[in-house]
Amino acid sequence: MSLSDEEIGHVTELFSGLGDLSVRKMFGGVGLYHHGTIFAVLMSDGTLRLKGAGAFMDVLDAEGCTRWTYTREGSDTIRSMPYWTMPDAALDDPDEAVAWARRALQHL
Repeated sequence: MSLSDEEIGHVTELFSGLGDLSVRKMFGGVGLYHHGTIFAVLMSDGTLRLKGAGAFMDVLDAEGCTRWTYTREGSDTIRSMPYWTMPDAALDDPDEAVAWARRALQHL
């Protein structure tokens, strides 16, 4: 599944308050960058995820955000990536989204 221009436009507008925002297509989704640092991904299924590192990972867990996990075909081992779902309140509120992005960037 590929993202539509409207979906990509929505996330760029959502985070536009950060300034110096760039988007790069990758694996059917897009990576969102601020001053060259990736801080979020928009997955090919439309799920927006923040990158977590350091103490911010605990903040995301406490907020109820879920970590991106997957299993490889033929394996029962669950693997995880350092990306969590965005808090629901931030999905349609640019001020809230930018605040969360700034928190993520402080730890990257």
